This record gives sequence, structure tokens and C-alpha cells, in this order.
Amino acid sequence: MSKSIRLVGVFVLVMFLALFGSSTYIQVFQAPSLADDGRNTRSLLASYQVQRGPILVDGTPIVDSVPDGTDYMFQRTYDQPNLYSAVTGYYSANQGATGIEQAMNGELSGASDSQFFTSLQRLFTGDRPAGAAVELTIDAAAQEAALAALGDQKGAVVAIDPSTGGILAMVSTPTFDPNSLAMHDDDEVIRNYEALLADPDGPMHNRAIAGDLNPPGSVFKIIVAAAALEAGIATPDGKLPNPAEWKLPGTDHTIYNPVHGAKCGDGENTTLRTALEMSCNIPFAQLAVKLGDEQLRAMAEAFGFNHAFAVPMLSTPSTYPADDLDDAQTALTGFGQFDVRTTPLQMALVSASVANGGVLMQPTLVEQVMTPSLQVIERQHIDEFGSPISESTASALASMMRDSVATGVASNARIDGVEVAGKTGTAENGPDEPYSLWFTGFAEHEGVQVAVAVVLEDGGGMGQSGTGNGLAATIGQQVMKAVLEI
Repeated sequence: MSKSIRLVGVFVLVMFLALFGSSTYIQVFQAPSLADDGRNTRSLLASYQVQRGPILVDGTPIVDSVPDGTDYMFQRTYDQPNLYSAVTGYYSANQGATGIEQAMNGELSGASDSQFFTSLQRLFTGDRPAGAAVELTIDAAAQEAALAALGDQKGAVVAIDPSTGGILAMVSTPTFDPNSLAMHDDDEVIRNYEALLADPDGPMHNRAIAGDLNPPGSVFKIIVAAAALEAGIATPDGKLPNPAEWKLPGTDHTIYNPVHGAKCGDGENTTLRTALEMSCNIPFAQLAVKLGDEQLRAMAEAFGFNHAFAVPMLSTPSTYPADDLDDAQTALTGFGQFDVRTTPLQMALVSASVANGGVLMQPTLVEQVMTPSLQVIERQHIDEFGSPISESTASALASMMRDSVATGVASNARIDGVEVAGKTGTAENGPDEPYSLWFTGFAEHEGVQVAVAVVLEDGGGMGQSGTGNGLAATIGQQVMKAVLEI
């Protein structure tokens, strides 16, 4: 009998220790992440009792909380909602939160560790609890230019300050109105949310950093050129083979150069400079095979591929395909096809790194965080991601990309009186599918720098008739002009 009692006692003790351990783990270690989880409705409802901090651009609130006069006490309101929806996301009592609202929830709600003493002080002074203000790195003029230039097309734009990583513009179209999800009528919010989810154009997909990623096409040639220069298998003006057509190794599939004039596909030789300037496919396919998929993958990853950036919301990693590609598959990656996929954020970072002498900065949307009394508790984190290329390689790439704009196939990115560097891309999605159109590049004027990337899905509304230069480069030009104030 005593043995049975001991067994029961041991069992009860083990169960108690397991319960104590799991509850301690949840309350101590998981509490912050559970509180910040956008699906935590209880936390969201409780937070409406606190005046949530504003989100600012150039010192002006684009998101604020105003007295509501209901049990919620405060109503979240979005000014120019369609302009900033890809940045702010939404904050909803029954649909959680996204964007900056979710990623900076601790600061905006006043619950972050950095606000502990401020909250304690307000408790003693009798001031109402309030969240911190989050000031963004966004340039309002660039944001407006990006949205206007995209118009009703399905696509995205990202602009970055190459020296700091500050994101100057982030627009994804079509947009949506976060106010439709922030109201306190649950039934209407649910109807609005379901309608947005059912929209085939995916307005809640942030194409700038996530969503269904697009093949980069010829903008990926910047990375192939970087790898070739770093490996010493090519120089900007050394000869490269340039036949009019070329069979992929081990296949009967023939690839061709785009029809951009005699410089591509003349059946003789070309140079890396001309190949990038005129976007010749065959030299880059051959360079890719010569480099091999391992070297290409390493270079792509040095630029940030296969990595999620916290801006502070997490981006979907751009991808260079997994190991053991055959030569034909590797050749296709040489001009951004096969299974290469990327975001505008990633391609803007590639151009930003070239503009910054080969140094890639961590991207961020947050310039500073301030208490309600305007005390700065967090400043922009300016950190290096790495140095994917040498300064000499960056200089060579910048020179070739400037030629692509000045005399090559990225001519629609030209800005009078400014040296613009750029590369266009027209990526295939399937035999009968519309193209993905790309532009990425950078410019500097009177000490101000900007790098930009643009993607247009569905061929920019032109199916397989649209081109990166015809549509995407023009959008990139407009955004760069806005940042440079030209």
C-alpha cells in the first residue's frame, strides 16, 4: 500500500513540476511575444484603453489615435491610408495587426522595455498611459511619386538611402484602406477583411517585401557581373563570346540575345560592359556556367538572398535555388530565370550596395522612437549587413550601369544633369504568362543619394508586350527625381 502511495506521490510531483515549468516558461519567456502577437485579441482590446502612439513622416502623423467615446476609448485613424498602407499595415481589434503597427507594437502601445521608466513616471504623475511615437525614414515626396507613377498597375517600389539603409519609399499596388479594418464595428470589419482577402489582385500583399515573389530577369545580371569580376574571370572591357544563339548544355533548348541592335547577337564577341549595357543573355548564361551555381549562390547570399530582413517587419527572403543545379539550370539563373525569385527590397539593396562602394547596409523604416514628451528613446540603427563586393568591383559595376542608362537599354531612367546608373529586366513567368518588368538603379545629386527598385506584375498591363525600360524604368526615374528634388 505504501509503495502505491509513493508512486502516486511521485506522479503528482512530476505533474506539478511539469505544470509549474510550462506556466513559468509561458509567463516569463513567451509573454513578450504573445503580447505582441497580432492575433492576441485580448491584448489588442486592452491596448485600446491606452492612447496608442502616432506614426510620423517628416514630423506629421500619418496614423494617430483619437478619443472614441466608447468602451474602446480610442479610435485608430489613418491619414492618406492608400499612400502608406504598405508601410503602416493596419491595427484591428478582431483581425490583429500588420506592418509597422505589428512590428512596433510594443513601442506604440507603451509596453516596450525602453518605456518602463516613462510609464512608471506617468503612473506617479497621474498622466494617462500613452504609447511612443514612431518616426519613419520615409520621404513623403518619394512615397507620393511612387504611388502616382505606379497608378493602377500591379507592382511595387522601394527606394533606399544607400549610406544608411533608411527606406525612403515603400509602395505596393493595389493598396487598401486600413481605416476599414480599424473601426469598432466587428461585423463590418469582418466583411471588409473578407472582401480584401477575396480580391484577386491581392491588395493586402505587400509586394515590396513579400507576397508571391517575381523572377528578376535581367536585373540579376548585376549579381552575375559582380561574381565574375570578383572571381577574376571577366573584366569590364575584356572580350566575351557572344554568338547569335546558344544551346543550353545537355539540352536541345536554344537561348537568344534580346533584339537590342547589332551589339547583341552579332555572332562574334562582346564585353561585360556591352553585355550589361545592352542586356545580352548569352554572355551572362555562359558566365554563370563558368562560375557555377555555388559561386553564384554565395554572391547572391552576400547581397541578402535567402535572408529575411527585419525592416522592422520581416521580408520574405529572395531566393537563389538550392544546391546541385545542372549546367542548363545554372545558365538560366545567369539572366534571372529558372527558380530565382526576388523582392523590390532585395534589388534596391543590390543597387544601394553598388552605390555605397560595395557596403550593404541593413534596411530600416524606423528613424526614431519618442515618448509622448518628445524624449528620444531609440534612434535609427545604422548597421552594416556586410560587404558583398570590393570597392573596385562596385566602381566597375557603377560605370557599366551608368552606360546602361546613358547609351543602353535603361534609357528611360535618364535625368537631365544627373548621372543615373541602372539596369532593366523583362522576366518570363511561363510560355503564355505576362512578363514581370523590372528596373533597379541609383543616382546622386548635390550630396543626396538614392537607390531604387521597381517591379510591375502582369507585364504592366501589357502582357508580353511590356518592357522593363518602357514602363519600370520610367517609374524609377520619377521616384529618384522626387528624392533628389529635381
